[in-house]
Amino acid sequence: MPPSAWAPLRIAVFRSLWLALLASNIGTWMQTVGAQWLLVEQSGNDTLVAVVQTAGTLPIVLLALPSGALADIFDRRRLLIAVQVFLTGVGAVLTTLTVAGYMPPSLLLTLTFVLGAGQALTAPAWQSIIPELVPRPQLASASALGAISMNLARAVGPAVAGLLIARAGAGVVFGLNTLSFAVFALVLWRWRPAAPGTATTPERFTAAVRSGSRYVRHSPVVRRILLRAALFLVPGSALWALLPLVASRALGLGSGGYGLLLAAVGAGAVAGALLLPRLRARWSLNRLLLVASLGFAVVLAVLGTAGSTAVVVVALLPAGVAWVMVLSSVNAAMQLFLPNWVRARGLAIYQIVFAGSQAAGALVWGVVSDLWGLPPAHLAAVVLMLGGAVTLRWWPLHDTSGLNRDPAVFWPEPHLEVEPDDQNGPVLVMSSYPVPPERQAAFAEAMQGVRRSRMRTGAVRWGLFRDGERPGRMVEVYLVPTWDEHLRQHTGRLTGADQAVEQRALALTDGPPEVSHLLS
Repeated sequence: MPPSAWAPLRIAVFRSLWLALLASNIGTWMQTVGAQWLLVEQSGNDTLVAVVQTAGTLPIVLLALPSGALADIFDRRRLLIAVQVFLTGVGAVLTTLTVAGYMPPSLLLTLTFVLGAGQALTAPAWQSIIPELVPRPQLASASALGAISMNLARAVGPAVAGLLIARAGAGVVFGLNTLSFAVFALVLWRWRPAAPGTATTPERFTAAVRSGSRYVRHSPVVRRILLRAALFLVPGSALWALLPLVASRALGLGSGGYGLLLAAVGAGAVAGALLLPRLRARWSLNRLLLVASLGFAVVLAVLGTAGSTAVVVVALLPAGVAWVMVLSSVNAAMQLFLPNWVRARGLAIYQIVFAGSQAAGALVWGVVSDLWGLPPAHLAAVVLMLGGAVTLRWWPLHDTSGLNRDPAVFWPEPHLEVEPDDQNGPVLVMSSYPVPPERQAAFAEAMQGVRRSRMRTGAVRWGLFRDGERPGRMVEVYLVPTWDEHLRQHTGRLTGADQAVEQRALALTDGPPEVSHLLS
């Protein structure tokens, strides 16, 4: 029986942090509604309204990978506290200027961008500590709870924001968002995580950024997850970018009505998160993505043609279900697959794709709506969503259920006559394998998996050669930037899946390899 979606909340630490994050998410959605509605009233420009979403998500594209590197290098709790304090200060400035009546569109978008930068620093650190808070079997449920938090906030935040804007103005909404940052900082400050069992020397920042991007580049599983997310998010962003225009122009609603529409999406998403464990138990992940994509396409078609508020509200409920089905599933797949040493950086690249797809999509749909109107913009998004769903036949998500993602230390410790400095490099590692000629073709094929493992964990160049003087030997050569990078391959970057790949290749040899380390 699959774990309940609520199971991680039985863990006190996770529960308190989840509630604090919920408050922060509610504040963020109130901020978004306040900014969008302020621009609707001030400008009425479709592109400018849609660009609020771009301004909030573009910083994630620019900063997420450096943020992930910081989260993998430094204490994640302290990093999160510092960021929340910074966001509290920015929110205070935004609130004060709005209440004072000085908030032109350019300044509003600038401060929205700065708040997005703070969120870019928050997301990788938060998501990377979740596997430390809950048992591995509950990780998918924890991811679903993250979706519940986001979408419950989407249900509550816009509705509350709409009422507050109508009665007291956007400044009050911005003030409550500022308070939510302060609350999250306080809860993080009170949390005392257990000290790590073994202390390791942190990676250098530049090297950490490079190794994180290198890991994703040479991981087919991660690349496929990112592709599936982008193919859903680019057309899916049309809903969020154009919904304020649907509310004000097509339905004639005020800020309260817009909040109601967002609340409908949020309510559907909460329902979807609760249903997700059962759906994952009955459907394959790829079938779940297909059903969700087709359902979301139908909703976009309804939004482009409906003139009734009741019809739109009903249609937005399954939109929330489909949204959480896709994003919770791909997010959980990332968290389950990524090893701890690179988890924050991998999740940061996921955040780049997540935010970049929405930022680019929101801008495109806003421009299309400006030029040709709301119905054609929604129709174009429908076509793109259906096209993405069709590609599941050729680009499905990989099944990683049988892969061992636990750390594995199985390489013998290198013993050198000359001990290099950690930052000396590059280092050329040469391994000579005894392989009979009749097995060399199979060995070369098996070594392609080893190549990807080497490249994911530190190598920048790799090659496999036949020994011209000894026909029964094959030589693997790979280049690592520094001695420190190579030692990290020995002591923590490899997983049980990497070990299994290497053992399949070694099974084709007549003995262990002879390994040499060539120092520059």
